Amino acid sequence: MTGSRDDLYFRQLLAGRDFAESDAVATQMVNFCYLIGDRAAGEALVVDPAWDVEGLVAIADRDEMQLVGALATHYHPDHIGGELFGHVVEGLARLLELKGMKVHVQREEAQGVRFMTGLSDSDLVLHDGGDRVRVGEVDIELVHTPGHTPGSQCFLVRDRLVSGDTLFVKGCGRVDLPGGDPEEMYRSLTERLAKLSDDVVLYPGHDYGDRPTSTLGEERQGNYYLRVPNLEDWLRLMGRA
Repeated sequence: MTGSRDDLYFRQLLAGRDFAESDAVATQMVNFCYLIGDRAAGEALVVDPAWDVEGLVAIADRDEMQLVGALATHYHPDHIGGELFGHVVEGLARLLELKGMKVHVQREEAQGVRFMTGLSDSDLVLHDGGDRVRVGEVDIELVHTPGHTPGSQCFLVRDRLVSGDTLFVKGCGRVDLPGGDPEEMYRSLTERLAKLSDDVVLYPGHDYGDRPTSTLGEERQGNYYLRVPNLEDWLRLMGRA
């Protein structure tokens, strides 16, 4: 992996605490946003910018990091902006007004991102699972993990996995929303993410657990959703059997 470990810039930011402090809905939703970049290059990408885009930009500015792109885990408005139960969440559209940049999305998620945010095709860079995005000398691997939505993706940065709404500390994403697929979620958890080592640190999309991070090894031991032995039992758990 290119770049020294000391050059990695990585911040986990909690809505309602680190940004969007005065937004009661953001505080209730407990979304995590991430800044990932190369300290030496002074460049970073923002993952799932929503709720308080100017606040996120200000954090990067204070750290002397220039935002040069955005990564979207999936198209739901609490992660990228849009209408959420009658509440308008600012997100990618506002970010592109403030900063000219591209948004990296999984190919199967592009339609949902465009619909939710009003962005155009030219604003998006479409990816497949296994693609890499580089910021400075830091590589980010895009891991396609359908289930919560068709184009949900996680981001593997060295020994850290930004998992969006695929995997939480002691939980996993819902499969009962539009585009949810319980069988694909089972495969994402038991096959696609199973290729990653136990020492990979999990950074989820929401602060739903008893702590903000975990390791995949700890989750494999203690997360019930990673211990379901077969698809039949999983579908029964998801109410689909």
